[in-house]
Formats: sequence, C-alpha cells, structure tokens
Amino acid sequence: MVENLRKKSIVLLKIVVSAALLYFIFTKLNFAEVYETIKKANPWFLVLAILLFVFSKITAAFRLNLYFHKLDILLSQRSNLKLYVLGMFYNLFLPGGIGGDAYKGYLIKKKFKINTKKVVAVLVLDRLSGLLLLFLYACIIFLFISNATTSSYQIIAIILTPLSVVTFWYLNKKFFNYVLAIFWKSFGLSALVQLAQLICVFCIMKALSIHEDIASYLFVFLVSSIVSVIPLTIGGIGSRELTFFYGASLLSLDENISIGISMLFFLITALVSVFGIVYHFKKVDLKVRLES
Repeated sequence: MVENLRKKSIVLLKIVVSAALLYFIFTKLNFAEVYETIKKANPWFLVLAILLFVFSKITAAFRLNLYFHKLDILLSQRSNLKLYVLGMFYNLFLPGGIGGDAYKGYLIKKKFKINTKKVVAVLVLDRLSGLLLLFLYACIIFLFISNATTSSYQIIAIILTPLSVVTFWYLNKKFFNYVLAIFWKSFGLSALVQLAQLICVFCIMKALSIHEDIASYLFVFLVSSIVSVIPLTIGGIGSRELTFFYGASLLSLDENISIGISMLFFLITALVSVFGIVYHFKKVDLKVRLES
C-alpha cells in the first residue's frame, strides 16, 4: 500500500511539474503566434520528419536487441520491436507507475529467467549510449554556432568530444565487461539514431521555413533532448519546452519558433508512440530467434 501511494505521488508530482513549466512558458510567450507558426508548416516536410523519426526508433530497437542477444536473450527482431513500441507508449502516456523500461525489464525477466541486475544494466546502457551521442552531436554542432557568447567555450567542446567517448568506453570495460564486445556496434547505431532525429528536426525547421541559425536551433534541440530524459516531468513535457525557451533567449533565437519546433517534435513523438497502445491490450508474445 505504501509503495502504491509512493508511485501515485510520483505521477502527481510529474503532472504538477509539467503543468507548472508549461504555464510558465506560455505566460512568457504569445501562444497565438506560436499556433500561427505551427499552422503554416509545410505538411510534406512534416511527413518526412515523421518517417525519419520512425526510422530512428526502429534503429534504436535494433540497438537494444544487440544488448539482449549479448545476454543470450535471443529475442526476435519483430518481438523486440513490438516491445519497444509498447515501452514508448508507457514512457509517454503512463509514466511513474509503469515506466516503459521497467515494463520491458519485467517481461524479459519473466520470459527468460535472466539475472535482474544484468537486464537493468543493459537497459540503462542502452539509454546512456543514446545520451552519449546526443552529447557528442551537441559538442560538434556547438562549434558551428557563430555567437559571441559561445565562442569562448568552443575549446571545451573540442576537449569533451573525445574525452566523453573514452570515459564511456572505460566505464563499460570496468563495470559491464560482458557487453563490451558490442560497444562500437552500439555506438554506431546510436550515431545513426540521433542523426536521424537531427535530420527529423531539420525537416521540421524546413516545414516552418527557418533558413537562419540552423546550428543554434539544432544545438538547443540536442540539449533539450538530454534534459527531457531527467524524470521530473511526463514524457519530457515542459522540460523540453523550457530548454527551448531559455536556449532561444541565450542564443538570440525566435522564442515562438523555438517552442513551435519543440511542440511539433513532441506531437510526432506522441503520434508514433500511441501505436504502442495496440500491445497494451494485445499481449506481446516474446518469440525467440535461434542464432546459427
């Protein structure tokens, strides 16, 4: 009973924080202008953005299955993809009580009788692998921002780029040596995942007819993606918009356009994630693919 109350309290807190952040942002903006910005978006570029986002998630699902297979959890790609989409749905629409990663871990543990710590470890490593590439792309794009505020910090970005990779590799070797063999494969897939999402955001910007400060908007998006992982809000709602708002302010960008980009990306995420509801009602059958 105490545990159930704690989970409900966490969900309520996330709702309150998300609502408070959104309220704060929209008191600072002209929401009518944000709506007009979104309304004028080119639908063809948005369709391309959706396809790129779907591609990024399919690739991310393959990356996760790499980790599973390394633990001798020989999950078929089809079953893994269904599980991944269900996890996306839970992460966005049913946070707190049943997180997507927690539920994936529960089903894997139940089906394969695998060591719980190792399942949790690969789920965390999968997330961290994605975060590493977000950070790397942010550092690289930061170098292309022509801004008096950022120029003095660019040497730090140059140093952190290789240092972060070496540090993550070392941590994998020291604490998760049993999956070290797939480090570079995972790294490559993560690079592809985040590149697809970067191009997705670029297409959103083209849909909104943004032709200037491309690097600055992409940098703010990457930072907002890192911030949205922090489990303080529902599906990153509010925290992503807040990052876009203050990022736009610091880099002298149009705040209404920034929020428009953020909202369109969230809508695309929600649109794709909602398909996971199918597997909420239809049990995912975790089938095994035998390796030759």
